[in-house]
Order: sequence, then structure tokens, then C-alpha cells
Amino acid sequence: MNKVRYFCVVLCASWLIVYTPLIQADSSILANRANTTLVLPPLSYSEKIADKGLNALANLTTASLEIPKSVIKTMNQSNFFYGWVGGFVKGIVNMLGRTGCGVTDLVTLPIPTQSIISPLYIWDDFDKETTYGAVMRLDKDAK
Repeated sequence: MNKVRYFCVVLCASWLIVYTPLIQADSSILANRANTTLVLPPLSYSEKIADKGLNALANLTTASLEIPKSVIKTMNQSNFFYGWVGGFVKGIVNMLGRTGCGVTDLVTLPIPTQSIISPLYIWDDFDKETTYGAVMRLDKDAK
């Protein structure tokens, strides 16, 4: 029993010795990153097309997650009954919208356009309401 306790103490101590500097390094990097402006080079045509294709596939495969997202968001904003009924209906509408955006992105894959839907992926900002923007705007900016 004494050997097991000794092993656990050594394991925990070595874990603290190894990971404490790493955690502090990450926090200092984040603090430095917050003070600087990160400028990325513009994406090439092939990178824009690849991003658009992956975005289309992600929207098509995760569109059904709009239903629980809308139910949770609506339930947090109102009562239980309206959260289930209204959130379910809103989720169906957003699911169809996200599916439509995915199909549109696949059909217009060779044309580098900006995304129609915001947030770009459903998991980007789960608390943000799904909105739709301008259609077929050419992507001229750097990401």
C-alpha cells in the first residue's frame, strides 16, 4: 500500500513539474497575441475553393444540429413550452436553410464566394442566432 501511495505522489508531482510551465507559456502567448494584430496573407484560389467545399460538406452533415440549437436558445430566452414548440419550428427552418446553403456552395464550388450563413459552422458560436447574408458575393478579401 505504501508503494502505491508513493507512486501516486511521484506521478502527481511530476505532472505538476512538467505541465505548470506549459500552462504559463500558453497564457503568456495568448496575452502577447491579444496585443498584436495578426495579418494573414490572402488565400489562393485553390485554398478558397477547398474551404468552400469543406464548408459545404460541414453544413450538409451538421444541418440537423440546428434543431437542438434552436430549442436550447429559444428555451433560454422564453418559457419551456415555447422553447420546445417554437424552437423546434425555428430549428427546422434553420436546418433547411443550412442545407440549402450547403447545396448552393457545392453547386457553385468553382466560384469563390463569401459564405451566406453566419456563423460559418454550427459549432463556431453555439449561442449566436443563425443568420443569412448576401448571396453570391465574391470573396475578394483575405481571411
